[in-house]
Amino acid sequence: MGNLRQTRMQAYIETHHDVTIRELQALFPEVSLMTIHRDLDALEADGIIVKVRGGARSVRHSGDLSFDVRLQENNAGKLLIAQKALKLVRRGSSVFLDAGTTGLVLARSLPDMALNVFTTGPNIAVELCRLPNVNITLCCGTVNRKNIAVSGQNTLQMLSGINIDLALIGVSGCSAEAGFTCGTEGDRMVKGEVIRKARTSVALCDRTKFSRLMPYTFACLSDVDYLISDGPVPDPVLREAERAGVTVL
Repeated sequence: MGNLRQTRMQAYIETHHDVTIRELQALFPEVSLMTIHRDLDALEADGIIVKVRGGARSVRHSGDLSFDVRLQENNAGKLLIAQKALKLVRRGSSVFLDAGTTGLVLARSLPDMALNVFTTGPNIAVELCRLPNVNITLCCGTVNRKNIAVSGQNTLQMLSGINIDLALIGVSGCSAEAGFTCGTEGDRMVKGEVIRKARTSVALCDRTKFSRLMPYTFACLSDVDYLISDGPVPDPVLREAERAGVTVL
């Protein structure tokens, strides 16, 4: 019965895109609020939906969500990704820290050490100001208010003149067929240029992104050196990563 209810719940959320807990209670009046939350937890663990404050949202073929909404999603998973990524950071190196919520969580977790950090996230640059030993360079460009990221020709020109030891790159979607995807042409060009410039490229992909397809592919799995996630990687992606020699953490 539970699996049938979750199937109905999944279909309803994917049809309506955004639903509230109140809607789900009306749809399933025979079960408790706690059971509805357990069903949502199970669907989120499978990467089908994401829980947001007061409801849930479908992740399949959705557009980029606003920064504030994404900041509420899967915080424990983003923290786990940040902890794994920090093990790759070496004192004295030049690190690119991508804009986005995972990048912001990583910035909040970064210890104070001698580093040169480049970022396309204005909020990330501000967060790093608490660390006196980190040299911070905020890339210039046009700010996208939706994802709090800069992009554009000025950003690309600036990136072309810097050297990056380690690039920590956020993704909005990932699949074996489409590779790593994002929501805007500007982000595609910036992320692609960063990968081209970096000695070591790391894709940061929480489990909700494996079922999400975004409009623009900025890299194939073979273009990165590491793939870091907060849970099991789907078998097709894992096979493609192993074929390409990508280390999965």
